[in-house]
Order: sequence, then structure tokens, then C-alpha cells
Amino acid sequence: MPQTHRVRFTRDVLGDEQDVLLEALQPSGDASPRVQFWVDENVLGAVPDLRDRIHQFGERHRQQVRTVGSLQVVPGGEEVKNDIHILERMLKVFNAADLDRRSYVVVIGGGAVLDAVGFAAAIAHRGIRLVRLPTTTLAQGDSGIGVKNGVNLFRKKNWVGAFAVPWAVINDEALLATLSDRDFVAGFSEAVKVSLLKDAALFHRLCREAAQVRRRERDVAMPIVRRSAMLHLDHITQGGDPFEALEARPLDFGHWSAHKLEAMTDFELRHGEAVAIGVAIDTVYSSLALGLSAKTAERVLRCLADLGFAFDYPALDRREELFGGLEEFRQHLGGRLTLTMLRNVGDPVEVHSVDRELMRQAIDYVATYARSPGEFAIPTA
Repeated sequence: MPQTHRVRFTRDVLGDEQDVLLEALQPSGDASPRVQFWVDENVLGAVPDLRDRIHQFGERHRQQVRTVGSLQVVPGGEEVKNDIHILERMLKVFNAADLDRRSYVVVIGGGAVLDAVGFAAAIAHRGIRLVRLPTTTLAQGDSGIGVKNGVNLFRKKNWVGAFAVPWAVINDEALLATLSDRDFVAGFSEAVKVSLLKDAALFHRLCREAAQVRRRERDVAMPIVRRSAMLHLDHITQGGDPFEALEARPLDFGHWSAHKLEAMTDFELRHGEAVAIGVAIDTVYSSLALGLSAKTAERVLRCLADLGFAFDYPALDRREELFGGLEEFRQHLGGRLTLTMLRNVGDPVEVHSVDRELMRQAIDYVATYARSPGEFAIPTA
């Protein structure tokens, strides 16, 4: 069934550009839509006036929308996805507010909060309209655009989840202002990933401008976030497999190890940081096993390092446990193992098996690179 995926870009959606959010909250017949706001507690702590701004939005537009219940606050980061009881509470709140399929849940937060609240919205009444306002570079450039929702279970990423197209996504620049430097940079690993798969020009731009991104130069960083978002949107809407019915998950390049590393570090690693390591590993493996030039692989690692990512986490030494991520990745999709690797920038290839000795060499190289970058070259297979 055809669906509409609305993505908007604003500079201050709860300020001068409230009309963008209001437009997304379309009325149902003659009745004003019921709207409930959910907020990441980390964001609420960083933006002291956010509660007032949300309240003022409801008061200002009370003829067009009906905000129901009090502002709902949930834990930020992976904590919200690791406790299944939080999901149950969300559903109880939806029920108490009499939300229905033509109501709206507006969620403001990082990718984990979008995932968890989005999953609750997807399964309540088989789907309450979800409006996402991502508050991290990672979510604005990648996960907030997607159609996946879920929570973690059995120490496995997104083991419980659903595909559901968000009613709207609003990428607001003002919501990024309070990010720590660590969290600001974290999102750009996904920009590197999608550029390697789909846009060589963006990859070369990231390499040139990595230091400026790391310094948070807005005029450099924000166009990259927007381009990353549009590449992800194009893949979802034009790629022919939005709900992953086929074997491949091409946008999950580097993620088989990233998801496992997050669990192995008890989620101390941010998702974007784990993705940087995973992309580095699979890039080096592609050089050893699939003909990607060593020069290109070195440039990928240098780009990630220049952005500010570290690779030498102790969890990388737990090789056999890390290799368990391959089977978990396969199980998550089903069928045979299918990984996306690279023959060149913009030239991905699917593989169905992994040479573990070469993968060990790739992991060794990435871990060692962090200690002495640029002092040696990627070995030849």
C-alpha cells in the first residue's frame, strides 16, 4: 500500500517555525486531533525551557490541536530500550489518554527514544500516528528517518520491533544545540557509512571537512547531516525494500559488529561510536578480501579518526564473542548470512560468508591503528 513519508527541515520548530509542526498534525474530519508529547529526559535536562515551549505550542494552537495528558518523560539513551517495563508504561499512558489511530504521538529525543516510543505507537491500535523530532545528529541523519522501531531484549539490539512509516519527521537545527561534543560527532559515522555506499562526493567532502565538523562549524556540519538524511530517505522510498523482505540490509554496512560491541560494552559505547568501529572493520576486511584498494581503506580510517572516533576498545580483544554478532545479525533478518561490503566507494557488494582469519586481521588492524595511525599500511591478503 502506498504511504507518504514526510521529512521537513527547520531551524526552530518550537519557535518561529511552529507552523511546520502544526501542518504535520492534520485534523481528522471536523475534530481537532489529539496530540501527546513524549520527551527524552536528557533533552529536557539540557533544554530548561522545553517544557514551557511545548505547553505554549499547545496553548497557542488550541483551536487546531488538543494536547492530552501531561508531558511524558522517558529515560534517554539505551536505558529506555533495555527495560521492557517502560514499553508497558507507554502503552498504559496511550490507553489512559484515549489515543486512537488518528491521534498523534510527538516524540522529541535521541534515536533510542525515537525507537522505543515509535514501537509503542506502532503496536497500539496497530498504529498511532508518530511525529519524530530527532535531537541528535545520528537520529537526524539516519535512524530518525527510517521505518524501524524497537527495543532491546535478551541483550540483543532491537530484538523486539516493528516496521512503521512515521507520519512525519522534522529535523530541527535548534534541537542539536545542547548536544555534547561526543554526541554531536557520533552521528557522522552514519554519514561516512552512507556516503561509502551511495555518494562518493559526500565521502570526499567528509574527508576534507572532518576537522571542521569536529569543531561543530554549523555551515559545514548541517549540510552533511541533511545530505545523509536524504540519502537514507531515498533508499527507503526508492530502494524497493523498505521493510527488509529481501536478504540484504545494505544500510547496515558495519553493523554486525557494531550492534554486538554495544551489548559487549553494556552500551557504554554510543551507537555512532560502535558504527565507526564496525565501518572501519568491514572496510579493512573489504580491502583484504574483496579488492577495495588499501589506499581507500586507509582514507576511511583516517576520515573517522579525524572526525574524532577512537577504535581501540578492549572489547575488540574478545574475538570469539564478537564473532557471535555474525549469527545474531543473520538471525535478525533470517535466511542466509548477507553482509554488505565494498569493492570501491559507491560500489557495495553482498557477501554470504566471512573468512574469519581475514576478519581477525581486519579487527587487529583497526585496534592497532588507533595506537599508531598512519605508521603502517593495511596488509595485503
